[in-house]
Amino acid sequence: MSNDRILRPIQWKGGLDGHIAMIDQTLLPEEFKIVRVEDVESVWDAIKRLAVRGAPAIGIAAAMGVVLGVRGCDEGDEVAFHGRLREVCDYLRTSRPTAVNLFWALDRMMRCAGDHAGQGAVAIKMALLNEANAIRDEDAAMCRKIGEHGAPLISEGCGVLTHCNAGGLATAELGTALAPLYVAHAAGRRFRVYADETRPLLQGARLTAWELRQAGIDVTVICDSTAAVVMREGRVSLVITGADRVSASGDAANKIGTYGLAVLAEAHRIPFYMAAPSSTFDLSLVDGGGIPIEERDPDEIRRGMGRQTAPADVRCYNPAFDVTPARLIRGIITERGIIEPVSRATIAATVARVGS
Repeated sequence: MSNDRILRPIQWKGGLDGHIAMIDQTLLPEEFKIVRVEDVESVWDAIKRLAVRGAPAIGIAAAMGVVLGVRGCDEGDEVAFHGRLREVCDYLRTSRPTAVNLFWALDRMMRCAGDHAGQGAVAIKMALLNEANAIRDEDAAMCRKIGEHGAPLISEGCGVLTHCNAGGLATAELGTALAPLYVAHAAGRRFRVYADETRPLLQGARLTAWELRQAGIDVTVICDSTAAVVMREGRVSLVITGADRVSASGDAANKIGTYGLAVLAEAHRIPFYMAAPSSTFDLSLVDGGGIPIEERDPDEIRRGMGRQTAPADVRCYNPAFDVTPARLIRGIITERGIIEPVSRATIAATVARVGS
């Protein structure tokens, strides 16, 4: 994928008095708009309402939100500065519960401030800005490596099924699940992508299809309920999704519907892969049972995309994520290589520790 076509959904513009420039993903595919974000409350809102989404991108947004939240602090009172920093980080932690990158990035920003304690508030602010930009740049590099490691899985003429959006829009650049597709496409390989629409917010139809078309990749949108049919018809030879949190055992949370795809893939003897950077692994969790699952507003179902799609008073169950057990995952594509088979031992060997 050429540099002029790479999506960069969230970037810091300027120096310490600068701002965040982010793509408002709630407007796609009808409108491509880059919004200017200048305060931590707007960052929290952008994460909550999915203007910025995808585990790595949420982590980047949170790190940059910390800078916005502390830059107005009194430069002569470092004690007050550290108090404000904790307050900002605690606030951002409440935006969404499942994607571990959010908490990983905030912990990293706290450590950065601690490493520069005693140097004065101005120096700490600059260190935090540098750290936030480093988190973004490191994620871009990890996504490129994920693409390189995963591209050999994409064979000439194959069909790839993906779910939700784990592309450039969900990360710093290129994406996780889509990165192997971009690298294979750049190498001249021809293949077709089937993108689940991904109910109820249609991230596959609105976002994945949009960005793959921008890149010139052959993509077909299907209803979520069509996945079994395209597998049975032999149209799909590989499934790749992203992940929002991977436990020490390899059980992994991703957008609701991913678990069902993994079950279908097993039934049709189709390899099921997930793609995630090391920052998405949460080795503090023994297995997937400890992953917190966000439950979102029932009106996302009752009033799908703003239109009444179910009775106004009907009960709705709307978990945003589900957990796929490790036994259904053929491999996890990381920036350090493909973890295959997926087990506690292979994960420990590849991801020595989160953030290492």
